[in-house]
Amino acid sequence: MTHTARPPLLAARGLAFARNEAPVFGPLAFAVDAGEALLVQGGNGSGKTTLLRVLAGLLRADAGHVEIRGRVAAPSLRAHAIAYLGHLPALKGELTVLENLEFLCGLHGRRPRQQPGEALAVVGMAGYEDAAARQLSAGQRKRVALARMWLSPAPLWLLDEPYANLDLEGINLVNRMISAQLRDGGAALVTTHGAYAAPPVRTRMLELGTAAA
Repeated sequence: MTHTARPPLLAARGLAFARNEAPVFGPLAFAVDAGEALLVQGGNGSGKTTLLRVLAGLLRADAGHVEIRGRVAAPSLRAHAIAYLGHLPALKGELTVLENLEFLCGLHGRRPRQQPGEALAVVGMAGYEDAAARQLSAGQRKRVALARMWLSPAPLWLLDEPYANLDLEGINLVNRMISAQLRDGGAALVTTHGAYAAPPVRTRMLELGTAAA
């Protein structure tokens, strides 16, 4: 009996992006399967953030396309399959921490059997439920953003420099979260300046050049 190989969770086919006719990256071809991480490395200006924004559908590629589980990634498919953590925490400063998470769960859905309060405990922010987001430090805001990722039902995480603004404990937290995501059958793309903070999981590598981004 012949078994057909399952398509990767995410694949890029000839993906390229340019700004003002100057190439930023590409063409790129890569894939990430369920249960593994893709570590995207490169210095400042190499296009790491731009790549993740293209994969998330926030920027339009100039060439190539993205597939999710073998299907061309239309906006509706990306919305259900991808959770994106950018440089900004995407929190409303006038809302409390708990209100922010409840609002984001209303927009993006919530992982079964997970509650915002429990997610805050996972990221070390228990007791901050009623604190206004604007009162938090950069590291605390990053932890709340990580709680949002923990709550997301999306199988694919796009994490842009997730170790920034975190101490060693926070770095270990990110690695534990990525490991749990992969054990649950998900995948993660992680940008970083170096491998010092690479998660201890099955990992592919993608090295970007130095084109201006």
